[in-house]
Amino acid sequence: MDLLSCLSRLFKKRTPAPPPPPLVEPDDPAVPPLTTTLKTLVIVYDPVVDKATGKKLSEVMRWNRVEDLAQGFMSDILLASGELARYQIIERLEVDGFPPKVDGYKYDAQTYLDVVRGAARPHLPQEADYHAILKEFHILERVAKGEIDEVWIFSFPHAGFYESIMGGPGAFWCNAPPLKRTEAAGRRFVIMGFSLERGVGEMLENMGHRAESIMDKVFEKIPEDQNLWKRFIRCELTHPGRAACGNVHFAPNSLRDYDWNNPSPVMSECDDWLYNFPDFKGGEFVRQVTAAEWGNGDTRKHHVWWLSHFPKTKGRVNGIYHNWWMYVMNPNHVRSA
Repeated sequence: MDLLSCLSRLFKKRTPAPPPPPLVEPDDPAVPPLTTTLKTLVIVYDPVVDKATGKKLSEVMRWNRVEDLAQGFMSDILLASGELARYQIIERLEVDGFPPKVDGYKYDAQTYLDVVRGAARPHLPQEADYHAILKEFHILERVAKGEIDEVWIFSFPHAGFYESIMGGPGAFWCNAPPLKRTEAAGRRFVIMGFSLERGVGEMLENMGHRAESIMDKVFEKIPEDQNLWKRFIRCELTHPGRAACGNVHFAPNSLRDYDWNNPSPVMSECDDWLYNFPDFKGGEFVRQVTAAEWGNGDTRKHHVWWLSHFPKTKGRVNGIYHNWWMYVMNPNHVRSA
């Protein structure tokens, strides 16, 4: 070999070795389900809008009380998860003011009342400034220190919050784009956006869409024929004769979004998910269901029914635990891509 060839081989640019594949835990049919308790910070935007009486916005508009909403939501999640998912509210912060928009704008009381009563148009852009809120309440630092695991923000129409959004290193779509520049939290966390105007049913819908996003991520690398999440969300409209539990907007027999009061009977394997997962038995566990199963159109009852069918048992297959609540509650359990 001549000198030129030797030098060429010596200084040739080498292709870096591919990164090792992510670690997949071995299958284990006996690993017990994990109980998750989230230390939760609650921030309530409810400004005083009548200085003469001291009445807050929620009182003037006759909206719901935070206490009632939070208690109803936590009770429903505890029930639906078989007590594997628990919230612990460690602090509640009351804000006598309006949340900042991404352009720095804040409503005053009269301007907002004009908007909500239809006398004026909402301010644009409508989006809330999450980073200003993270900074004001030291949220990234508190997550990093383990003081809190999750944040709930109670507000009102036109406040500009997503139903849910995820921050932290490796954050991914959670019914909203991931919060950028939040790596200082040291781990993933979710901010839930709830409205004082709405009820517990709508809070559960927010949670349902969060669950859909997270479980999509959990199963994204699993082939179609082994993808239990894709099987779980089947409905008659998309999979005739093979309906399971549907999704947040579509019950097993729904023909359109929010069609939770459809009386049409369809065959569904929902009982197999509730009683036999992961060892589906078919037969008598595949039966006719109608809207009577999930409350005849009641939003809250449907969502409790749907969430109650999430697997919450022992075992792990393909690196995925049979307790889906551990992922829904704590996205840090979701393997990085």
